[in-house]
Amino acid sequence: MYKCATILAAGEGKRMKSETPKVLHKVCGKEMVNHVIDIMRKAEMEEVNVIVGRGAEKVKAATEIKNVSYSLQDKQLGTGHAVMCASDFLKGKKGIVAIFTGDAPLIKEETVKNLLKFHEEGSFKATILTSVIENPGAYGRVIRNENNEVEKIVEAKDCNSEEAAVKEINAGMYCFDIESLLLSLSKLTNNNAQGEYYLTDVIGILKSEGAKVGAMVTEFEETIGVNSRVELAAVEKILRQRINKKHMENGVTIIDPDTTYIGSDVEIGQDTIIYPGNVIEGKTVIKENCMLYPNSRITDSTIESGVHIQSSVILESHIGENTTVGPYAYIRPESTIGKNARIGDFVEIKKSSIGDNTKVSHLTYIGDAEVGSACNFGCGTVVVNYDGKKKHKTIIGDNVFIGCNTNLVSPVKVNDNAYTAAGSTITEEVPEGALAIARERQTNIEGWVEKKGLKK
Repeated sequence: MYKCATILAAGEGKRMKSETPKVLHKVCGKEMVNHVIDIMRKAEMEEVNVIVGRGAEKVKAATEIKNVSYSLQDKQLGTGHAVMCASDFLKGKKGIVAIFTGDAPLIKEETVKNLLKFHEEGSFKATILTSVIENPGAYGRVIRNENNEVEKIVEAKDCNSEEAAVKEINAGMYCFDIESLLLSLSKLTNNNAQGEYYLTDVIGILKSEGAKVGAMVTEFEETIGVNSRVELAAVEKILRQRINKKHMENGVTIIDPDTTYIGSDVEIGQDTIIYPGNVIEGKTVIKENCMLYPNSRITDSTIESGVHIQSSVILESHIGENTTVGPYAYIRPESTIGKNARIGDFVEIKKSSIGDNTKVSHLTYIGDAEVGSACNFGCGTVVVNYDGKKKHKTIIGDNVFIGCNTNLVSPVKVNDNAYTAAGSTITEEVPEGALAIARERQTNIEGWVEKKGLKK
């Protein structure tokens, strides 16, 4: 059976007090609406439609990579009105539409799949996702009939004493038969104090026509929506705990899960050990047997097996097997570090490739360079890659020794097995096997300190 999803993402989110649309606030490094879209895809939805409103262009820009379609709710007139705005997306389709909210990123893939299965097997025209909580407070109550089907949804303010005692609440997430939903939407009115169209009223319309409406219970935690920064932090904590638990169950050691921040799309291999204070984001892949000492940030990078990283930043780069990075190294985007290499303290690598077994141990900048294997960089080396207008490239061969405080003025090439003397500024190609010396001859002026009156 055809299955699609519609995601409500048009809300203003006034309580967020932000210029950013509510659904674009991030949880574990990913926009809330993208969490929901990804879950819908994993639940095998054939199409996903996002209903946008406030900040529509920003929402589209953040979600276009997800291959979704859009419907526009230009006025905020309730959840029913939002789904009405998706009528063009739904027209002509037969099957099931799942309706979820873009500000509830904790929903699980298996819950969505179970909801679809429950809906289909029960031959329901609508199925409501619900939760049972001890203190339902202001939530709408789900009232079931003798067949355990949904009889009605009653808002808290309209409950009588018996209904108020019901602990099953509406989570605001649904499955509908598409044709039945469209027919009911055409009968929906805004005859209420707020003058809005409510999706819950569709349930009443279906029931009045004798349709079967089901309800499936899930954990309340999955249904939590975000309406404020406080709630955003609470949801972040829950999802972070889930993510860390998943990695630990898969064989990763996390010393202190409460102070380890791992994005939802990160992959980590067995027997990797992660110390506190690490932030691992984006599409990062960390292979087996790595050691992440405290306080590193790694984003959209691949870390091969056996790598040790300490107090460093690695962005959009690749680190080869058994390499060590840090402390306080900065690997900038589009860099590739080879196997068994050493990138040491206060080293910055920018858009460069570093060969296997090469050591860049400390206080060095390498930018826009190709560096061969088994090279050694002395302390204080600088690749001078920028002339004030353009960036230029430096090429360094294999087995090259770069002396301390060498400036390599790009574009320049140092061939295999060459050396540069400490303190040299290299502006011309260094032949294979040569020693390049490019510095002023030392001159000693006797008595200069005393003549200047500087002697102490």
